[in-house]
Amino acid sequence: LLILSSAASISGNLLLLLVLLLNKDLQSDTLAFPLSVSLSDLAVGLSTLPFAVHNTLSWPVAYPSEGALCQGSGFTFLLVQTSSIQSLTWVTIDKFTEICFALSYCSIWTSRRSRAALVLVWLFSLVNASLPLLGFGKYHYSKSRFLCCPDFTPDNRYFVAPWMMLGIAAPIVFMCFLHGYIVYVARKQARRGTFICNELHCFHVPANNYLRSSIVIITTSTLLVCWLPYISLCFYETFSGRRSPAVSSALSTWLVLSSAAINPWISCMTQ
Repeated sequence: LLILSSAASISGNLLLLLVLLLNKDLQSDTLAFPLSVSLSDLAVGLSTLPFAVHNTLSWPVAYPSEGALCQGSGFTFLLVQTSSIQSLTWVTIDKFTEICFALSYCSIWTSRRSRAALVLVWLFSLVNASLPLLGFGKYHYSKSRFLCCPDFTPDNRYFVAPWMMLGIAAPIVFMCFLHGYIVYVARKQARRGTFICNELHCFHVPANNYLRSSIVIITTSTLLVCWLPYISLCFYETFSGRRSPAVSSALSTWLVLSSAAINPWISCMTQ
């Protein structure tokens, strides 16, 4: 499963990068957001997933948690996963603004504001990933997850809980809310009929266009499916002090990593 996810993540994100960079119709002031998501997911496919594959095949051999290899891979895992979720959140905000505030969209999103938001995303991700290296939190090798990742124990709850809530859980819930509202707006527009105008004339947009868009946007709920088991187990281990079953930890970690293979196809469909 990890090998398939790694291949799909690398090929899918490379394809998406080529599409975004070579298709001039898709280039805009907010192009940096989908590029950031794609680069983060590509980094997962090139670094974290192959590392997990190697650890799975070499099981039960474990890496020393204090070693530079484990600390570096844990840092990379946390950095790219946080930046992927945060960048995807801004992609959703951009899509929400484009649909719900169409007349003022160009004035809301300028290239300068897009760059500023992207700098904040990566700065936030970098600070979060650096905290365990500075002693606030801890990276360790998890035998059940086959990865070096944050240590989900009660001793590290003051790092795990804020990172999981602000960096992962809250953005996912916020994205689901925005997607739901976009679906509501699309259905409302479809019922009353919508016209799109250019400099020459106006033409009617069929209702099924909006309904198809709504169905595609609903597919982004797969993000919740991929992350919910992992978030639940992390909170369970952090606040109970107990280890979750090995099979549950392994499958939830694979679901999280496989989101890097799913995101580029969702991005292509929503365009």
